[in-house]
This record gives sequence, structure tokens and C-alpha cells, in this order.
Amino acid sequence: RYFNRFTKGKIPYALESYETGDIIGKDFQEYFENKMPVVFKSNSQKVVAQDRNTDIAMRNARSSAKYSNSIKKIRVFDFDDTLAKSNSQVLYTMPDGTQGSLNATEFAKQAAKLERKGVVWNFEQFNKVVDGKKGPLFNVAKTIQDKRGSEDIFVLTARPQEAALPIQEFLASMGLNIPIENITGLEDGRAQAKADWIINKFAEGYNDFYFTDDAIKNVKAVKNALDVLDVKSKVQIARVKFSK
Repeated sequence: RYFNRFTKGKIPYALESYETGDIIGKDFQEYFENKMPVVFKSNSQKVVAQDRNTDIAMRNARSSAKYSNSIKKIRVFDFDDTLAKSNSQVLYTMPDGTQGSLNATEFAKQAAKLERKGVVWNFEQFNKVVDGKKGPLFNVAKTIQDKRGSEDIFVLTARPQEAALPIQEFLASMGLNIPIENITGLEDGRAQAKADWIINKFAEGYNDFYFTDDAIKNVKAVKNALDVLDVKSKVQIARVKFSK
């Protein structure tokens, strides 16, 4: 309890031994790191921040007066197999040395399982848009832009943030001009990562959501989050019509 991200490296003082009651002339961090395995998680700050945003979102959801007076729309599109189709691959290496690659759909489905097994990712190619062309929901986003601009259109992808500029340039070449600050690369294939991002946007004040993704697990996770928040929303699975 005493050793966490708030105290690490910040509380240098002698400790009283739990076993003998004697004073130990070591600082907090040194004592606990030598005494036992590191007891704080490297992503604890991110987890605490997400929990705080979730609390804010839930308070906002209970405050109907604040969030019903004015509409703040947000239209969120996945990139791969939603706004665009491409041949970009995620390269990976397993702890036993096995190497391979995944396309965007495979990455969305398998990322969490492979991470539990200790996979090491290589996103060098995934940072680029390789052989890109329009995806099944491109024209929907284009219609929204043509009617009222692209300020409330967002791209949310499992790709790294380094892919934001290539994504922006590719979409612009097709006539869809998304502000660079509206393109988020999570570098995370978990469905909960997208649900957390949506919750954060609700905490920022957005109250009219549209979300579309080609991965059903992402659609379900986001729908579950929006249902809990009880906010105006529509979620949609992105797929190419069978006839095409």
C-alpha cells in the first residue's frame, strides 16, 4: 500500500522492520525493491487515470441536466477494414523465437491472447498504409464531412500513434480530411481499450455517439459501455456487402 507510483523515488526515509521493529537505514524504494519483487505496475498511472475518467463519466451520466441541454456529437470510425482496406501487416516474435505476421483483422482478434503469451510486436509496417483503398464505411464518413465538416469525425485504430500521419494523408488523398488530432492510435488490440477511449470522450462532454468497427468484439465492448452511460448512441459492425 505504501509503495506505489505516487511514492516511488519520492519518500527516502528509514523504515521500521516488520519482523523486528528495528529501524532500517534504507529508503522506501530501496528496501521494498530488494525485499520483494517490484510491487507496482508500470501502467499504474494509466490505470488510475482511466478509473478517474470513468468516475467522471458516471457522474456525468447521472447529471442529466448538464448533458442534455446541448448536443455534442462524435462520429468514431475504425480504420482498417472500416474506413480503408490495406495490406499492412503486424510482425511479431514469440518467446520461443517463432515469428509471424498478422493483418489488421487478425491483429484485432488475436492481440490479447498473444500478449498473454509474451509476444513482442513490430509495428514498423503497421505504421504505414500499404496498398490502401476505400473501406466499407468510407462513404459514410465522407457524407458526414460533406454535410457539416469533419470536426466531429474521429479515427480510432489499434495501430500505433505513429500511423496517424500516414492515415491522415491516405484519407485526404481520397477526399476525407480528418484533423490530425482526431486520429488516435491505441497500439492495443483489446476491445476494452476502445471502450475506455469512448468513456473518456463521454467524460469530456460528448453526448451523441456513433461508433463503427469491423471487429464484433470492439462493437460489443463499446455498446456495453454506452449502454451503462445511457447516452444517445448508435454502434455498427463494418463489413463489405456479400454481393461485393
